[in-house]
Amino acid sequence: MQTVDIQKFNTLVDINTRINSSIQDLTGLLTEIIDSAANLCDAEAASLLLLDRKTNLLYFEVALGPKGTAVKRFQITKDEGIAGWVVKHNEAVVLADAENDERHIASISDEIGYFCKTMIAVPMRVKDECIGVIEIINKKNEQAFSEDDLDWLSILANQAALAIINAQNIKKARDEIWQLQVAMIGEQKPADGYHTFIAKSPAILEKLESLDRIAQANSSVLILGESGVGKELFAEQIHLRSPRKNAPLMRVNCAALPDNLFESELFGHKKGAFTGAFADRKGRFETANGGTVFLDEIGELSLSMQAKLLRVLQDKTFERIGDSNPITVDVRVLAATNRDIEVMMKKGEFRSDLYYRISVFPLLIPPLRQRLEDIAELADFFLKKFMMETKKMFAGFSTDAIEAMLAYPWPGNIRELENCIERACVLATMPDDGPRFLHESDLFITSSQNKEETYSLKTATTAFKTRFIKKALDENGWNQTETAKALDIQRTYLSKLIQELGIKE
Repeated sequence: MQTVDIQKFNTLVDINTRINSSIQDLTGLLTEIIDSAANLCDAEAASLLLLDRKTNLLYFEVALGPKGTAVKRFQITKDEGIAGWVVKHNEAVVLADAENDERHIASISDEIGYFCKTMIAVPMRVKDECIGVIEIINKKNEQAFSEDDLDWLSILANQAALAIINAQNIKKARDEIWQLQVAMIGEQKPADGYHTFIAKSPAILEKLESLDRIAQANSSVLILGESGVGKELFAEQIHLRSPRKNAPLMRVNCAALPDNLFESELFGHKKGAFTGAFADRKGRFETANGGTVFLDEIGELSLSMQAKLLRVLQDKTFERIGDSNPITVDVRVLAATNRDIEVMMKKGEFRSDLYYRISVFPLLIPPLRQRLEDIAELADFFLKKFMMETKKMFAGFSTDAIEAMLAYPWPGNIRELENCIERACVLATMPDDGPRFLHESDLFITSSQNKEETYSLKTATTAFKTRFIKKALDENGWNQTETAKALDIQRTYLSKLIQELGIKE
């Protein structure tokens, strides 16, 4: 066998090996096939065009040669050009004088300044249906393409078609896996109206450890933190970790209750106590007997309501409106606010005796910008949630999106992050070929905004490194040897990083 034939044979073996393995980069593999086609047939340029079934347009997926970049901006219909003729008739053509062929589109050659003299164009077939065309142009040394060239190019076209079939099958399998994963997330929603608690940052894990001790007591807890940090979720965790977990957790948004409704809402009323009181009604404290009452936005209470609340907290006894019979309850009170209560006390806007009553255990929740390790975990959780709601499948977040989320200060904290992911899922357009990544441009956040606080480079680097390695492990089925190869590091070093960063499957 001649040397050139051995080279061609080895090229085909190499390409087949890649096709039969897991295809991570279809465009890269098709580029390799087209590059091989040009080299084996001694051509100056080569391209691969794929047919878009919806528009009936042929577009250049790969274009190599002197004007490869320029030609990629063109699209042609099935009814024009040599490539269009090949798709329409599902036949190969060998042209010794392509410029003067009536099917040739001279305007493209004129515009890019590259002229086609000789050409072979062969169909790429899937189940005998033409899905695209491979072209090789201008054999070197002004020679004509031979039947041998046509034979090799036909083999390469079959390989390209096989690569596309494999990619489609892999995509279909991944889509099904993603749908099952999303369905599993939906089935694992917490019961009874409680939220899923996501935490990975040392700052929050440390808070959770202290909650285990706080939860066992009956003392009041004042949860402090900016708006949107998840104060209600911490109240839920205290209740769920306490001996009261099987009793009710009653939530009261103090900011949403006007003074004339506050007393009735918390303590109840008797029938006929006021206009509209058509029946006896239990208040939140009575309903929560044996359990927990969570008073959110307690800093919004008026001074008169603060006085009434203080009496109940001191005595655990109250009367319904319109009733003189005292009611004694066993409840634990958790309160939360995003306001500076100490400043309010100095201004006379908040009673100091109430403050000391509700803040036996003050709990300060750090803002999201100080919890970088949580950002990627929360973003993934919200992405799965809104994929279910929008019925769109995404492959995850791109590297630029992750970097943007880590750099953004999140003034609205977790609530803003959730809204950001929801908006991205609703507005993102989906490609025809399956799930895509969400990019920074989908998130509509500007990472360069001034930060109210800064965080260390070490913290940001650790958060990104954790996310990056976990993604690589997922892509390689948590095979550390294959993951180490993909990351171009030693397996022992990868194992060390997994342990140091606390990465778990």
